[in-house]
Amino acid sequence: MTSALEVKNLNKKYGNFLALDNVNITINGGKIIGLLGPNGSGKSTFFKCVSGLLTYEGQILVHGRPVGAESKKIVAFLPERTYLDLNMRVCEVFDFFFDFYDDFDVNRAYELLATLGVDRNAKLKTLSKGTKEKVQLIAVMARKAQVYLLDEPIGGVDPAAREFIIHTILTRVNEGATIIISTHLIRDIEDILDEYIFINGSKFISYGSVKDVHDQGKTVDEVFREVFRCF
Repeated sequence: MTSALEVKNLNKKYGNFLALDNVNITINGGKIIGLLGPNGSGKSTFFKCVSGLLTYEGQILVHGRPVGAESKKIVAFLPERTYLDLNMRVCEVFDFFFDFYDDFDVNRAYELLATLGVDRNAKLKTLSKGTKEKVQLIAVMARKAQVYLLDEPIGGVDPAAREFIIHTILTRVNEGATIIISTHLIRDIEDILDEYIFINGSKFISYGSVKDVHDQGKTVDEVFREVFRCF
């Protein structure tokens, strides 16, 4: 079976700063994976390399395809900061995605929007930060992608809405898809994770099964705190 993601000798520099240092990892499909690390550890840079937004040294294969036009067709990326025109209405955002992505399911987008009670005619600039994030997350998750890269998808969402979003949106994707989530809210998403990756100082330092951690009587959040206390 082709791996969802295969990364070999990945390096990325910004000037003299090494943001990713010889990263090697293979990720099988159909998993929900937490990419976990402190600020500045390289998480966003990794996502941007996989999604084709940054050049890099090394090799990245997405379902066997090198990063480029073909891989972009099957990768859905949610950046930490919005890139949408705040003068757009929510329905115009969905029109934009529908025109741009062949795999965008507009019916699913409106279905998810209705569950969150967001007005389709509202302008983005009138919405709260958390609601803007909900709209952008819905647009990304309404694509029928094979790999989803989500950079802090619930960071600005109020605690009352997080559980609903996690279980209504993040877990309802096409069968066999892979979701990689970067977040500081480990406790909130831990129960939907299959695997975790710890990254620090531009290096991937640990990759394992969430079930194995739980079988040891621990949580991933506890292990994260133990590991990063040492750095």
